[in-house]
Amino acid sequence: MRRRWLRLFATATAPLVALVVPVMPVEADPGVVVFPGMEVIQGTNACTVGFVDPAARVAYTAGHCRGDGTVQDQGRRSIGHQASFRDNTPDGATIDTNHQITDWEVITLAADVAVNNILPRGLALVSDPTVVPAPGLPVCHFGVVTGESCGNIQAVYNGWFTMANGVVSQKGDSGGPVYVVTSDGRAAMVGMFNSTWGQFPAAVSWQAVSAQAQQDVISAMSGVSTP
Repeated sequence: MRRRWLRLFATATAPLVALVVPVMPVEADPGVVVFPGMEVIQGTNACTVGFVDPAARVAYTAGHCRGDGTVQDQGRRSIGHQASFRDNTPDGATIDTNHQITDWEVITLAADVAVNNILPRGLALVSDPTVVPAPGLPVCHFGVVTGESCGNIQAVYNGWFTMANGVVSQKGDSGGPVYVVTSDGRAAMVGMFNSTWGQFPAAVSWQAVSAQAQQDVISAMSGVSTP
């Protein structure tokens, strides 16, 4: 069965993704703190930061949120630049469950911004290779518009999964982290919010995102382009 995969536009029944905002750039501010769950603005698109790596000083959001290269925070202060991205589903494309969804962007953070991996609720967001998407897995999602909502994974497909039973989304939530709250009080990254599949909020798998990003870095260093 095929359904429409809604991307950068919204309807009354499936509100979604990049929020359009006016372009009002201001100067960089060294007092800016970059963290998962914050709002980022690129051109006229506003989305949510999914994952932050303090050691590498990079952040991730949805690939379809990309703009002209400059990345700003909610106050229009510069925090870095778009480094690389993948986004293989055009606006309004119709796909089936066998289609592999790729939708991520890596942001290289400016040298004068502070960086941490703490979610708004106070948990450290970590990358744990043992945590993988599975049907029924309890998860939470954080978006700048809807805040934190929790439920479980409904189904797992090719590099992406759907969520149900409490997970909600609105415009501006794209790129937001999907995570599992662990017994030791951390949040283990499992995906980044992308769009909706029918009635279900959907996310790209963090395992797929991180593997693809690493592949692109290796390809760039070796001078080999990725198709």
